[in-house]
Amino acid sequence: MKRRRENIVPFLRLAHTGSDPEKAHEAEFEIPRPSDAELLDAYSRAVVSVVAAVGPAVVSVHTGARERGRRRPSGTGSGVVITPDGYVLTNSHVVHGAEASTAVFGDGHEAQATLVGEDPATDLAVIRCDRSGLAFAELGDSSTLQVGQLVIAVGNPLGFQSTVSTGVVSALGRALRSQDGRLIENIVQHTAPLNPGNSGGPLLDSKGRVIGINTAIIAIAQGMGFAVPSNTAKWALPQLLAHGRVRRGRIGVAGQDRPLDRRRVRHHGLAADTAVEVLSLEKGGPAERAGLREGDLIVSLNGSPVRGIDDLLRYLTEWPLERALTLTFLRGLEKREVTVLPVEYGS
Repeated sequence: MKRRRENIVPFLRLAHTGSDPEKAHEAEFEIPRPSDAELLDAYSRAVVSVVAAVGPAVVSVHTGARERGRRRPSGTGSGVVITPDGYVLTNSHVVHGAEASTAVFGDGHEAQATLVGEDPATDLAVIRCDRSGLAFAELGDSSTLQVGQLVIAVGNPLGFQSTVSTGVVSALGRALRSQDGRLIENIVQHTAPLNPGNSGGPLLDSKGRVIGINTAIIAIAQGMGFAVPSNTAKWALPQLLAHGRVRRGRIGVAGQDRPLDRRRVRHHGLAADTAVEVLSLEKGGPAERAGLREGDLIVSLNGSPVRGIDDLLRYLTEWPLERALTLTFLRGLEKREVTVLPVEYGS
């Protein structure tokens, strides 16, 4: 009978030396390759184990307005418990403006939830339920993700509790606009099917670590889901817990992106061929006090190029409040520098 070799790795030829080193000969070894069924079983076991471990930490978030002491439903989403004492990570757009929120756990238990903090600019929010000893999920390192990597989404789409879908990371480093117009960077694009109600639910890796918070879908497309990376959540969480918001700096400038001609770029040795044109200044604001005028072109902060509004906002978000920075700008043919002291956004 002829032996089938479809599932056999090509043999390895290894030199074998016996008692006589001059009579070395080769031995052939065949290493069996896993069958398709075995690979599918391994895939299934990975998904099942992740869902078993993290599923109890995924909640359904119901929001609404209060009428005569009762909650009138207005929306639903998902969330993931991140501490055993009831802190839940979800999307800002799920709970924003809600007068009342309720978290429904996988065991059917309901708990009133209070808003701890939210950041519309990253579409993240933290709510807290008055429960303890809860199953919770671990935040992973989204910087280690690779395109093609298995991901698992758990949530409550269209009101169906604890729904699981799988896919792969299809792209990294995407950017989306948040509801307040800011750019959310390093968005994870994946193929795990999402539907309304998945928002705020976790995107997990094969070890059950949260590597993203599902935030958006494109309604007319298939297989295109987006998640805020876990490292963004790690950055925002301490501020949401401590201040109820992410504290960002501002310098009191309204501007627009402006291209620069090549001669100007070469003359001043600029690192970018675009800048931020100052359209207006807040009266008495940091930029006005520093001497900026309408029409000035902001080209760098502390030596880092400012190619546009997004660069300006990103830098001010990461820069410590109440700490002066050096702003470089063009006025006419001159390049100038001033010292600016940012103040908190919203103050």
